[in-house]
Amino acid sequence: MEQGDVKILKKKPIYPVSVELRKYLRFYQRDAKLPVGYQDLLGFYESFPVMDKNGKDTLWESPMYPPHEMERLHNGLKKAYAMLKASGNLRIVEHKYIDRIDYCKFGNSNPFRIKIVNRLNDIYDYFYVKRADASRIYGLELEEIFSPNQVNYLVDGDSLIEEHIAGIPGDEFAKSRLRHTDYNPIRIAKEFVKFNERCMITLLGDMRAYNFVMQITPDFDDFQFRLRAIDFDQQFYEGNLKVYMPQFFKENRPYVELAMEYLTDKTVLQYQQEEQSSIMYQARSEKHRLKELRDVSKKDNISTMENIHQLREGLFRHYADSHYHTCESMTDIIELNIKNVIRQVNA
Repeated sequence: MEQGDVKILKKKPIYPVSVELRKYLRFYQRDAKLPVGYQDLLGFYESFPVMDKNGKDTLWESPMYPPHEMERLHNGLKKAYAMLKASGNLRIVEHKYIDRIDYCKFGNSNPFRIKIVNRLNDIYDYFYVKRADASRIYGLELEEIFSPNQVNYLVDGDSLIEEHIAGIPGDEFAKSRLRHTDYNPIRIAKEFVKFNERCMITLLGDMRAYNFVMQITPDFDDFQFRLRAIDFDQQFYEGNLKVYMPQFFKENRPYVELAMEYLTDKTVLQYQQEEQSSIMYQARSEKHRLKELRDVSKKDNISTMENIHQLREGLFRHYADSHYHTCESMTDIIELNIKNVIRQVNA
């Protein structure tokens, strides 16, 4: 695998959710009338930094709200959690309370992170309230369709609530566990190769180590690993092809070095083909949903013509495939990527 570094120079704009996309979300039961929205949570008057256990700034802040607003916000957030987790069944939050609300100024979406605790046993969970960005929604939908992972979210107006994706942050895993003697490095390297391939085909950008998590599952004779994206803000917006290739971010260098140390060119190709086969199977099994998402996204303004032209030129050079020159949208590019995958798998 190649190493390198790539920077995203401009902050991506927040794209509004179109009427057609809202219809799609309604059909697939992704829309809801939320009791508390993103704008409600912006009504804090002060905040203070959230530090980790080592006293390091986490880039999250703890906002303070007027006392008369706290009960309304907390009750609304509990109901929103019930809608996200149990189709609105309030019995699941009978014994839960909102422990804290955190706000992040870092990144595009400026999310709120909500910690909800069961007072009977102190078991807690997180969920997020964010601005509804069309790019992110398309990313979540493509993750649902093409990856082995399920995603859970709801949209209401300019608000999006999203389930917490559990796992060890990729940067923390690289620092403390990547070379753990109990872990098979080949399994970890394999997962990174497959993750890299999926991001490139589906055009999920900016997968630096802090934008994905590592999930570890003990098996009867070894550990299984899965990389999961947790940030979908940079879904098919950028024109630079390397933005969609996690191997080129300096934050992911430990994973690239592991792959270079333990994998050969032949095994890298094998794992790429495995991921392509998985994507082909998902494209066929979810063909109706994929077609509906394609029809909606083709009409949506979710990038710039400059970025589209730059990306199709980069893919033309990468694959030596002149068909990319006919693509007029990011949706066209993904569609061609998937068609090429199906052709390669069936060849």
